Amino acid sequence: MASDDVEVVIVGGGAAGVAAARRLHDASIRCLLLEARSRLGGRAWTVIDESGVALDLGCGWLHSADRNPWRGIAQEQGAMIDTSPPPWTRPSLEVGFPRAEQKEFQDAMASFFERLERVAQDESDVAAATAFEPGARWNGLINAVSTYISGAEWDRVSAKDFDRYQDSGVNWRVVEGLGTIVAAYGANLPIMLDCQVRTVDRRGKRLRIETSKGAIAADQVVVAVPTTLLATERLSFMPALPRKTRAAQGLPLGLDDKLFISLDRAEEFDKDVRVFGHTDRAATAAYHFRPFGRPMIEAYFGGKCAAELEAHGEGAFFDFAVSELRDVFGSEFGRRLRPIRIHRWGLDPLALGSYSFALPGSADCRATLAEPVDRRLFFAGEACSAHDFSTAHGAWHTGMVAAEQVIAVRRNAANLIST
Repeated sequence: MASDDVEVVIVGGGAAGVAAARRLHDASIRCLLLEARSRLGGRAWTVIDESGVALDLGCGWLHSADRNPWRGIAQEQGAMIDTSPPPWTRPSLEVGFPRAEQKEFQDAMASFFERLERVAQDESDVAAATAFEPGARWNGLINAVSTYISGAEWDRVSAKDFDRYQDSGVNWRVVEGLGTIVAAYGANLPIMLDCQVRTVDRRGKRLRIETSKGAIAADQVVVAVPTTLLATERLSFMPALPRKTRAAQGLPLGLDDKLFISLDRAEEFDKDVRVFGHTDRAATAAYHFRPFGRPMIEAYFGGKCAAELEAHGEGAFFDFAVSELRDVFGSEFGRRLRPIRIHRWGLDPLALGSYSFALPGSADCRATLAEPVDRRLFFAGEACSAHDFSTAHGAWHTGMVAAEQVIAVRRNAANLIST
C-alpha cells in the first residue's frame, strides 16, 4: 500500500485497535492497522501449551458477559463459552481458611465497598484506601483483592474512578482463549505487523506517521496504545500534546501477572475452586484450581508483589507459589507442581503493565484522554472507557466510538465538498 494511499491509520492492534479497524474497513474506508508486535491482540494474548490447551497470558475473562460484545464475536467464530461461576463467587477452600473466617472476610469486604461508595461521592477525589477501617483484621487481604482487580493497592486507586466501573456480575470464559478471539477478529484487515510507530506529525495538511518501516501519510489517525506509551512519550506527537500526556500519566497501568502451574493428581480438587496463599497480607497470590477442569492451577499475582517478583525473574513466581502452597497444603505438595508459562507484563516494552487504573485526583483523565484532537486524531483503548475500563470489552467499545467519530468527520467533509 502506497504511503499516500491511506485514509486512516490505526496505531495499535489490541482489542480497541482491531475493533476500530474492523469498523472502518467495513465502512469501505481505506485504513491500515499498524502493530509493533508480530501478532495482533496486544494485552489479549493466548498461547498453546505443550498439552494443546489455550492459556490466556493476558485478559481472559468475559466480564459483564451478558453485554460483552466479545461473547457474540466468539460465538460467531465457533468458540466455546464456559459459563461456570468464577472462583471468586464461590467459597474458598477451607484448608487454612475456615468457613466462619471466610464469612468474616466477606462481610468486612462488603462493608469496605459500602464505605468506598460513600467516599466516592465526596467532592474531592481521594484514594480508595480512605475507606479502610484502621487496624481491621482483614485489611491486608482486602488490599490483595485490589491488586487482582486494579493491579495496584487501594492507596494508589482513585475512589471516584473505581466507583464509576459498571459490572453486571456475569463473568464467563472462552475455552479457546480470549486472545485468540481478538486476534481472529482482525483477520483479513489491512495490517502491518512488526511496525512500531514513533511519532505522529500533525504539522502538515496530512498527518505523517513515522514508523520503524518508514513514513505513512493519512487523513486521520486512531491512537489505540497503552497509556504507558503516551505517558512516557514513547509514542510522541508534533506539536506535542501535553494535555494527553498528563491524562495518560494519571491513568497508569496496574500490574497483574498469571502463572500457570501443572498439578499432579488434580482430581483431588473440585473444578474452579480458589485458595489464597495467605489471608493476613496484601503480598499474596490467589490460586484458581482446575480452570476449565484442567489439571493445573492459574495463579494471580498483582500490585507490588508482582512487581517485586518480576524484578527477580520468571522463576521467582513459581518459587513464591510453591512456598505459599506448601504453607497451605503441607511440605510435600510442592512435588506435585511444575511451572508451565508466565508473562511479565510490567517488563513488556510494548505494554509496561496490565490495565489502567486512575490515581487519586485523576478520575476525569479518562474523558480527557478520549477527546479527539483537531478532527484528525482520535483515541481508543480500555483507559478511555468511562465505565468499562481495564477490560477487553471496554477497549472494543472505545475502538468503535473512535471509528464512528472518524466516519462522521469524513462524511461531513464529503458533504461540504459536494455542496
